[in-house]
Amino acid sequence: MSETPSLMCGIVGAVGAIDERVIAAVKAANQRMAHRGPDAEGIWSDIGPDGRGVVFGHRRLAIIDLRPESNQPMVEGRQALVFNGEIYNYQSLRKSLLERGQTLRTEGDTEVLLRSVELDGPAALDRLRGMFAFAQWDRDRRRLLLARDRIGEKPLYLTTIDGPAGPLLLFASEVRALLATELVPRRLDPVGLSGFLWNGFVPGPNTLVQGIRRLSAGTYAQVELADVGLEVSDHRYWRLPAASPRPDGDRLLGEELRRAVDLQLMADVPLGVFLSGGIDSSSVAALAVAAGRGPVRTFNLSFPDDPLDESRYAKAVAQGLGTDHITVPLDEGGFASQLDAALSALDQPTFDGINTYFVSRAAREAGVTVALAGTGGDELFGGYASFADLPKLRQASTATQLLPKPLLKLAGQAVARAKLGPFGEVPPQTRWGKLGEALGAGGDLVALYQLAYGLFLPDFLAELSDHAGRLPIGLPPALESHARGLVEGAPILHAISLLELTSFTGERLLPDGDAASMAVSLEVRVPLLDHRVIESVAAVDPERRFLPSRKKALLRELALGKLDPAIFDRPKSGFVLPIEGWCKKGLALEVGQTLSDPQLAQNAGLHPETVGRLWRAFSANAPGLYWSRIWALYVLLRWVREHKMSA
Repeated sequence: MSETPSLMCGIVGAVGAIDERVIAAVKAANQRMAHRGPDAEGIWSDIGPDGRGVVFGHRRLAIIDLRPESNQPMVEGRQALVFNGEIYNYQSLRKSLLERGQTLRTEGDTEVLLRSVELDGPAALDRLRGMFAFAQWDRDRRRLLLARDRIGEKPLYLTTIDGPAGPLLLFASEVRALLATELVPRRLDPVGLSGFLWNGFVPGPNTLVQGIRRLSAGTYAQVELADVGLEVSDHRYWRLPAASPRPDGDRLLGEELRRAVDLQLMADVPLGVFLSGGIDSSSVAALAVAAGRGPVRTFNLSFPDDPLDESRYAKAVAQGLGTDHITVPLDEGGFASQLDAALSALDQPTFDGINTYFVSRAAREAGVTVALAGTGGDELFGGYASFADLPKLRQASTATQLLPKPLLKLAGQAVARAKLGPFGEVPPQTRWGKLGEALGAGGDLVALYQLAYGLFLPDFLAELSDHAGRLPIGLPPALESHARGLVEGAPILHAISLLELTSFTGERLLPDGDAASMAVSLEVRVPLLDHRVIESVAAVDPERRFLPSRKKALLRELALGKLDPAIFDRPKSGFVLPIEGWCKKGLALEVGQTLSDPQLAQNAGLHPETVGRLWRAFSANAPGLYWSRIWALYVLLRWVREHKMSA
C-alpha cells in the first residue's frame, strides 16, 4: 500500500434551495476549474422533498490511488465529501480508523478524511497534518461542514445569495468559479478594492467581488438548513503559536523539518523542487536529498543578461547536492508571449504571482506533477528587511509620538528630498517617501508593518480612488483585529514573524501560488509551513532563531551543513521577475494603453487622471516609484476588463 495522499483539485457546491438552475450553475463553475483537475470530474446532489439540500462538484488532479474508486464527490452511507488537498499523515489516521472498526474500500486520504469527520466532526481537524479545503455533507443532520487548513495553503470562497429557488450558499476553490455560476453580480467590493490598492493583493476575508468572502485559514464553517433560510457560523480551530522557548527547541525543530519534507516527498507521480539558490529553497532541496527517497529534480528560472539572474547560485547548490537540475531561461520576449496566459492564471489581481506561474509551467512541461517550494523560511527565521527595519521604526515613532503629525510629515518630506532629489509628478511612494507617515505611527507595530509594505501613501490613495480611505491601514477589520490579537505582548521579532505569516504569506504568497500553479495543473507543497514546523520554531530561543539578523543561521545549520557556506554569503534577492525594465521597453505600449483607458479606470473604481499621472511619472523615472505600483494597477485593470466587472 502506498503511503501518499490522493489528489489535488478544485471543489464547488451549493447548499440551500436547489433546482435545475442551481445544478446547472454548479456544473458551469466546475467546468471553469478544469485546469485544477484535468483527470476526472463529478457532480452529485442530495435534495430533500422540500427542494433543499446540496449539490457538489469536483475536478481531480490525481496524485495517488489513481483508480476511479477515489474520484469525487465521494459518498459513503449518509456522508458525502468534496476535498482539495493532501492529508500527509493519513496513513496513521487510517490505521486508527481500522482499529475503531471502520471498513475502508480505498487506499487514499479522501475516504480517511470523510470517515474521520463523520465519526468526530470538527474535532477531527486537530489531527490532520496537511493542506486542505473541503466540504462534508451530513445527510441525516442536513448540515454542511466547510474547512480550511491552518496556514491557508488551499483556498475556499463563499457567498450567500437569494438563489433562483430561495436562500443559497455557494462555495468554490476560486472566485472565478463563483462568477461562472452567473448567480453572483459582477460588482467590485469597495473594501476589497481598498485593500488591493493598499497592498497590491486582496487581503481576506473580503475579495474583489461584492458578496464573496474567503474562509479564513485555520477556520471551519457550519451551515445548517434552518426552518427558514440558512444559518452559517465560523469557528477558528487553530492560531499561530505564541513564542514559548524550551531547552530542546533546536532538536525538535530539526526533527519536524526532516519529517515535514519526508512526508511531502511522497507521491506516485513525478516530483521536483523549485530551487532559486537562496537559503529557503536550498534547505528544502537539501532535506529532500537527505530523505533518500530517490533522485531529486530541481528547477530554476534564469533571466539572461539581467542583473536579477541568480541561476548560477542555483546551479552551484544543485551541483553540491547532486540533483538533476533544469534551468529555464526567460527573457523579455518569452515573458511577453506568455503574459496573457500568466495573467489569466490569476484568480484575483495581484502584483505578484506570475513568477510562480512561469516556474510552475516550466516544471509541468518537464513532466513534473508535484513540486516542493521553500516558502516560509524568511517568515520563520527573520530573513526579510522588516525584521531589521521595523524595530528601529517602532522605536523612532514611539519617541516622536507627542509631536504634531503635520510637522512629522514635513520633516519626512525634507529628508526624502535630501535623499532622492526633486520629486516627480507623483511624490515618492517608497522607503524615504514613507518616513513622515512612519514617524507619525506612534509605535503601532501593525500600522508600521502595513505602511512598510503598502504600495501607496494615504494621500496619494485618496487621489487614486474614492474607496481608498475605507481601510485606515489597508486591512479589513476582521483581519486587523486578528493581527493585533496575535502580536499583543509578543516579543517584537516573533511579532513581526506572525505578521509576515498572517499577511504576506497567508494573504498573498499562498493564494497567488495556489492559483498560478493550479493553472498549469501542478501541485505545490510548502514543507516549511507545515504547522508542526511552525509550532516547533516558536519553541526555539529567539536569539538562536533570529540572530545574526537576516542570516537565517539556524536554518542553514539544520539543513545546509554539507554545502559551501560561500554560496549563501551574498545580499538577499527575492524571487522576482525583472518587470521594471520590461515595462519601460517592450511592454511600455501595452501597459501604457491599459493605464490610459479612462472608461476602464472608472470601471475599476479609479480616477483616470491620477492613473495617467502615475504612469507619466514612472515613465519619466520619477524617484520613489517602483515597478510594483504600475504593475499592480495594470493587473487590476486587466482583471476588471477580463471579468466584466464594474465599481
